[in-house]
Amino acid sequence: MSKLRQILKLSYCRFYSAEAKKKLPIISCKRPEFNHYEGQSYSKFEGVKLASKGWLHSRSKNDYFIVYGNANKKTETEEREGYRKSFDEIGLCDELKDVVSHLGYTLPTAIQAKSFSPIIEGYNTAMTAETGCGKTLAYLLPILQHILQWKSHVPEEFNSPMAVVITPSRELATQIGEVAQKLTENLNINVSTLVGGKTKQKMLNPPVEYCDLLVTTLGAYSKLITTGIFKIHNVHHVVLDEADTLLDDSFIDKVSNLLKKFNIHYKVEIKTPPKGCQVTLVSATLPYELPEAVNSFMDPQSLRTVTTSNIHKILPHVPHKFIRLGKAQKPVELLKLVQADVNLKRPVMIFSNKTATCDFVSMFLNENNIECVNINGQMAVPLKLGKFDLYRNGSVNVLSCTDIASRGLDTLRTRHIINYDFPLYTSDYIHRCGRTGRLGSADDCSITNFIAWPREILLVQKIETAIRKNNELPNVNANIKRQIEARIAKLSSAGI
Repeated sequence: MSKLRQILKLSYCRFYSAEAKKKLPIISCKRPEFNHYEGQSYSKFEGVKLASKGWLHSRSKNDYFIVYGNANKKTETEEREGYRKSFDEIGLCDELKDVVSHLGYTLPTAIQAKSFSPIIEGYNTAMTAETGCGKTLAYLLPILQHILQWKSHVPEEFNSPMAVVITPSRELATQIGEVAQKLTENLNINVSTLVGGKTKQKMLNPPVEYCDLLVTTLGAYSKLITTGIFKIHNVHHVVLDEADTLLDDSFIDKVSNLLKKFNIHYKVEIKTPPKGCQVTLVSATLPYELPEAVNSFMDPQSLRTVTTSNIHKILPHVPHKFIRLGKAQKPVELLKLVQADVNLKRPVMIFSNKTATCDFVSMFLNENNIECVNINGQMAVPLKLGKFDLYRNGSVNVLSCTDIASRGLDTLRTRHIINYDFPLYTSDYIHRCGRTGRLGSADDCSITNFIAWPREILLVQKIETAIRKNNELPNVNANIKRQIEARIAKLSSAGI
């Protein structure tokens, strides 16, 4: 048996040595014997060979591997999924066709083409697609088309929108509001953005305006509905953007209590005026427990699922570099990388897991004459938005942040992501990486990951295994709050 294994191993190595000369590797390693090529598989005898296998040992420092993916995969997938459908073919009305043409959009993306029909026909829809592929436009276009059809037949009232987009963060609500304002600039549609902060003042001195589409945060909208300032009887569309966050245990009770107030139908009757309210769930990841999560406010069987083939996989068109470093090496390596980005005028986002680390990164870079701004969840809202705007408008090219900046924000100009701390959960890795390589981004985007702690190494090994086996990334849909509670319970039972 051992002789047979040796023969199989020798044949395997010879075959892939020959293949390596023909094409570039999908995974390129510091130690070339761990390179991985398209179509490569692993024998049951040998198992999956990981470049990161020995990274728990201190002598593995400075080892690395780079995941290039398949640069052609995106184009092939787009062709296969009907990416060549025109806005006219998917059923977009003339007014909105003029708008998207004026904004420079020539063809809908795959998710825009696939999701238009179920939303416009009145179905509850769960839309899941990779970051940066145009999901915001995918739900805004059919909703705006409905508003154009219905507006003249629905009595106009103050603070009584026909569609509501709910987000978990103020930054995301502000951004979606800006996109909606651009789309409706020359249309007879009123868009309002309502975010938290000074909610008591809004209750005492409430906003009074005609509003067709409202973009808002969960907390602010819930309070203003409860007090009767905003009315819900005309709402026929509810969108949960970043639905994986809103359906997480951290938010689900508030979301459920809010959506129970709406007249959600199995399928909305698309007539003028319409009857009932439909729900659209939007995210780059959705929980496996989706039926359980939505069961309290709608029928899970009514959901039409729309997705793309790149879901829960790393971006195929952006290289991901994983570097094994010692904890003391990280600041020096960071300075070297960021200095190179600054010299090339490449905007870079640096992610940390904790506010204290985020502040340290910003201070460290500024002390070394690299202008850097930082944002985290503990900052006051105006200060946070002001700092992010400095980065977004190009006044500053280096942003240090926590996961507050990882979800939903359209950081189109970002060309390099550095995970100074590797994220604790796979879904966070997907969202962080999604800040670059977006639709319309430059072609030379990249991601660099610093790997120092044992827990980070174990997660990287799972990610590397999934890539080599061409599987989905592990535990993407896991409920993060539930994971944290399970981990605390496990540590408590172990007496730690």
